[in-house]
Order: sequence, then C-alpha cells, then structure tokens
Amino acid sequence: MVESRRAEDLRSTARSVPLWSLALPVLVVVIATATALGIVALNSSPKNPSVGPGTARVGGRAPNFQSWDLSGNRVSLDNLKGRPVLLTFWATSCTACQDEFPALRRILDTYQPSGFTILAVDYRETNMGQMRQFLARLDVNFEAVIDPQGTIAWAYGVDIGLPVNVWLDRSQIVSQIMIGEKPEAVLAAAAAQVAGAGSAS
Repeated sequence: MVESRRAEDLRSTARSVPLWSLALPVLVVVIATATALGIVALNSSPKNPSVGPGTARVGGRAPNFQSWDLSGNRVSLDNLKGRPVLLTFWATSCTACQDEFPALRRILDTYQPSGFTILAVDYRETNMGQMRQFLARLDVNFEAVIDPQGTIAWAYGVDIGLPVNVWLDRSQIVSQIMIGEKPEAVLAAAAAQVAGAGSAS
C-alpha cells in the first residue's frame, strides 16, 4: 500500500512539472549561441572580396579584385590603373609585417608624388578594430583592404610566409613578388623600378 502511494506521488509530481520548464535548457543554449554569433558578427565584415580571372605571376597582368577598406568603402584594383602599386599581404599576428611596415611607409612618402600607392591586404582576419589598432600603432598611411576568406590571397599565391609584397607597374603587370620580410634597400629598389627612379622626390 505504501509503495503504491509512493508511485502515485511520483506520477502526480511528474504531471505537475510544466512543459515549458523542460524546454528551458534548450532555450538557454539557443540564446547563448545567438549572443556568441552576434558578438562575432560585430567584429567581422559581412563583405567578401571578388577577384577576376587569372593568377599573379611575374611578367603577367595582376588579377583585378574588389574589396573594402576599413571604413567600408569599396576599393578596386582597376581604379588604380596608371599608377604603380604595391600589394602587401599582412596580418595583425605577423611580427615581420610589423617590422617592415615603417620602411614601407617611408618608401610611400618618397614615391607618392609619382602616384605610387600601397594597398595592404589583410590576410584572413575579420576583426576590423584589431586591424585599425595595429595600423594606428605603427602610424602607417597606406590603405588597408580586407580579405577575410583569403580570396585575393589565393589569386596572388599567398598562403604562408607573410608579408608577401607584389609590385605592380603602371600597366598592372607584376614586376616582382617578394615573400617574407626584406631589407628596406631591397624594397626601395623595387619601388624605384615600378614608380620610376626619376619620379622620386
């Protein structure tokens, strides 16, 4: 008799648990996941670059691409036709990039009057705030564009060995591809080649 009362008490207790309370753990997991995705979305760009056909090779035409700078403005390599360009592929975790950027800034200051420009293509990162802080700390004055999935990098053969510097002449022909950090004199010589030694100020 006692056992049957206990069983009956258990059944009535089970019946009295509201159904919504069983869904509560699932709801907590859904809210936590949505919050985490929201935080990631705030630090990442929903925009992905597009790249034209072809791959970069010395002596060949550079593949065109469209991306966005860190202010959300569209940037297209085609818009820089007629200007010598350095595409420098970098990342905030790259200590060699950090060491090399001040030299590139000085080179840009020298050759900018001739139209020379630098596009710093951030390799596979999405935290725009971190990118801005990195560049501000180094006080660099060249334009940075995003490449969160490595789409541009793939077309330019970049996968390891950052920084990678791709030098383009005024016709957007690839003049040189440099993998890894280089001395400032080597970088300056490459800039002189694409910008024209006589154009330096």
